[in-house]
Amino acid sequence: MASLKGRLLVASPALEDPNFARSVVYLCAHDENGALGLILNRPLETAPVGDHLPQWMEHVDRPAVFFEGGPVEPGAALALAAREPSLPDTGWLDVATGLGLLNLDSEPAVVAGHLRALRLFTGYGGWSAGQLEAEIKEEAWFVVDAVAEDMFRPETATLWRDVLLRQPGKLAMFAFFPGDLRAN
Repeated sequence: MASLKGRLLVASPALEDPNFARSVVYLCAHDENGALGLILNRPLETAPVGDHLPQWMEHVDRPAVFFEGGPVEPGAALALAAREPSLPDTGWLDVATGLGLLNLDSEPAVVAGHLRALRLFTGYGGWSAGQLEAEIKEEAWFVVDAVAEDMFRPETATLWRDVLLRQPGKLAMFAFFPGDLRAN
């Protein structure tokens, strides 16, 4: 399978794992050794950036809270950023054109003028070699193209539905799938 780095994983209704149910994951890395992604639609209202990394508070996009990036290493902080071409490559890992992971040990005053957007995450989603491919084959995930605005939108409650709605053909129908079939 070709690399899915820079694309979105949208949880299908068949994916019942509570760690990923109705999630939208941005894949930051994917190769033969596995994959790493960040859940884009899980803001942690009880984890303001200012309480944990106050030096980054004025630079993060709203809401200024950490997002639950995934169940792996929940104590780790990761930064997804959109950058200007003038940002030095030191402390930067490219994911897609203008998007990448920023090292939070970087000096905020030095890099802030080179950032267009910044979001902080606790933990990440991780898959071992072949694991993500198997989940895709089992139809647990829809793989779709990313839109830069998805990563930093201030309101994320409808992201899962919105991403599905913009897909062509029958895939858009899943946007209307009820959260609980028993309530239907």
